[in-house]
Amino acid sequence: MDIYNSKNRHITIGTEKKKKFSLDKYQISTHDPLVELLNELREGQFTTTLMSKQKLSLLKMLRNNRSAFAIGEEPLGKIKGHDIELYLDVERPYPPILGRPPYPESLETKKEIQKHINELLEMVVIRKIGHIK
Repeated sequence: MDIYNSKNRHITIGTEKKKKFSLDKYQISTHDPLVELLNELREGQFTTTLMSKQKLSLLKMLRNNRSAFAIGEEPLGKIKGHDIELYLDVERPYPPILGRPPYPESLETKKEIQKHINELLEMVVIRKIGHIK
């Protein structure tokens, strides 16, 4: 190591300053893949119905197929530029489901629906469009 007080880390060969090499330009990797996997597992927003083993298996599958679930170094699931266009057929004859009159949901069901919508908004899977109360 450098015997002189300096800001950078150096290694010297012999006593000549000409043979002084900087260690700062070499990035020594200290990351452990297992630690990274556990951090992603801890930070991931998985459903509570999955067991730990299932979450780990899902995360491994997502990482192995990263190009399908993330772009570059973006977090998994945050894909931009992959918008899809849905076509809703409103021509007659209407699909039977559209012919049914709307009915009010129970308060409990509304809360669950709103909870799921909020989760999808937080994960940036969906986004709000326009002003909806």
